[in-house]
Amino acid sequence: MSKLGNLGQLGHRLHRGEIAYDFVGKRNLWYGVSILITIVAIAGLAINGLKLGIEFSGGAVFTTGKTPYSVTDVQNKIAGHTGGHVATVQKLGNGGVRIQVSDISTEESKTIQEQVATDLGGSTKIDAQIVGPSWGEEISKKAFTGLIIFMILVVIYLAIAFEWRMAIAALVALIHDLTITVGVYALVGFEVTPGTVIGLLTILGYSLYDTVVVFDGLKETTRSITKQTRYTYSELANRSLNQTLVRSINTTVVALLPVGALLFIGGGILGAGVLNDIALALFVGLTAGAYSSIFIATPLVADFKERDPEIKALKKRVLAKRKADAAKGVDPADEDRRAREDVAAAEDAEDDEPEDGDRAAAGGVVGQRPQAARNRGKNRPSGKRR
Repeated sequence: MSKLGNLGQLGHRLHRGEIAYDFVGKRNLWYGVSILITIVAIAGLAINGLKLGIEFSGGAVFTTGKTPYSVTDVQNKIAGHTGGHVATVQKLGNGGVRIQVSDISTEESKTIQEQVATDLGGSTKIDAQIVGPSWGEEISKKAFTGLIIFMILVVIYLAIAFEWRMAIAALVALIHDLTITVGVYALVGFEVTPGTVIGLLTILGYSLYDTVVVFDGLKETTRSITKQTRYTYSELANRSLNQTLVRSINTTVVALLPVGALLFIGGGILGAGVLNDIALALFVGLTAGAYSSIFIATPLVADFKERDPEIKALKKRVLAKRKADAAKGVDPADEDRRAREDVAAAEDAEDDEPEDGDRAAAGGVVGQRPQAARNRGKNRPSGKRR
């Protein structure tokens, strides 16, 4: 059997509940890992800070025409001629170079433009673009406002569609993803540009989508949880998580493939540095989003629900029943197997049940009951009533 076939068989067994990994039961481990990663991200942010692009910090961008000089040659030639400011040099597709200098005034930019033109031979035409810091501050405020509005709408929607516990868990997962992504940016040292902001807002949508998929399965699995005494809420939450595990992994991998191509091939091999801004945010954010939806969001919901009096009472009944079964010598493995078979049989019956249209069609053709023949006009030649 091929590897894809094995993966499909694994997904089928996970959905059936034949095998499962105890994600919810080991939630304290995942919480610890997330706290550790978050601390590292915050420490990187506090020590290194964010490297803001000129769109946020203000500065100038000098673009040259086609030049024979490489990035290293340009860096060596303009060294010491940028007014003490760090210059970022990138090669453009038309053979020119892009020189970015942050935190400089308009007067400084004119002086640096003249010096760079002289360093590159004097005949090279250099276009300058000046960006003031006030524009960056305005963009930052709008981005932050949009982020807050997005978070509020997410909480309201999830509270209405599911419940407030799931809304809070999803919000914690989103903050977790944002913190890790921003921390990685600080550690790597990539510039924060408008493309980065777009990437951050995009990963919120991806992370939320994955979380909603898991929550929807959890809602269906625990719909009538108090009417049974075989599973606790945490156990059913773990079962639901395992059922959607392969789907979540497949969705994340498919999304990461093109993003990884942008980051590692476009930005790393081809040297298209502009792609790094959005690609890194997407790559880190998608990975963190897949992790949080599996290891953070659902275990948090289970923690919140286990504090509910009704769910606490259910847990006591389940444990009492298991204790009674153990006293009678009932094998827990057999009991669990019968429970899985009951669930699987119910799912098969639901899948095999005909839809309304199919039922109507079947009733009109196969299930139509024969009508008793009426012998109207019996012993009457004409068959007419008198």
